[in-house]
Amino acid sequence: MPNNMTGTQQMTLVLSRVSARFADEEARGAYALKDITFGVAKGSFTSIIGPSGAGKSTLARVILGLMEHESGEIVRNFARPAMVFQNYALFPWLTALENVAFGLRMDGASLHEREHVAREKLKEVGLLHLEKHYPAMLSGGQRQRVGLARALAILPDLLVMDEPFSNLDTITAEALKTDLLKIWRSYGMTVIMVNHLIPDAIELSDQIIVMGAHPGHVEKILDVDLARPREVRGEQFFKEVDHLTEVIRTIS
Repeated sequence: MPNNMTGTQQMTLVLSRVSARFADEEARGAYALKDITFGVAKGSFTSIIGPSGAGKSTLARVILGLMEHESGEIVRNFARPAMVFQNYALFPWLTALENVAFGLRMDGASLHEREHVAREKLKEVGLLHLEKHYPAMLSGGQRQRVGLARALAILPDLLVMDEPFSNLDTITAEALKTDLLKIWRSYGMTVIMVNHLIPDAIELSDQIIVMGAHPGHVEKILDVDLARPREVRGEQFFKEVDHLTEVIRTIS
């Protein structure tokens, strides 16, 4: 077992030779993931990056138990996982407040408690003034913030984010990244982010899992040792971006 996976009590997640197959008939049971091995330290920020078809989103579902794995071992040292989706996954018939409160409602929280918590989380993401708006009335960035607030409402110890910036313009994405880092530090939770943007992975992550495709597998695990807050215009930052770009290029 690799050195970065020793001491599983200090890890939020450990995968050892995990494989999973596609269930649909068209794929005919082909492997979606093959021999995935890595660990994620508690309180860390990990990015999963790689070319299209590398199984990044599939891996996220396997981590959360939303998709079964065929073989290998997964150690899950978390109790309250939450996910933020690329396509927001908001209920169009619910207001922003009701969307944020949905998980608490499923947990049986009282109306007073879930509205109180939902307003707290909307305030954290800067959207309290839009609590009565429906998703169709919100911009893409606002919808993603509602999705983040909904995830935070259950006080997660693991937050999984699937391409959270891919549908956002640059200015909106930069603002959300800044807020996400603040929230991550204040909550002390573990974050795993599926991503395809190399600079974002370097800016946000402690560890980067680089995946290859057909089937999805781990090509390389990179540690990012840059001091925080990251100087995204500094020479060392650009060196890290260039290095990761070259790694991705060799497997694409």
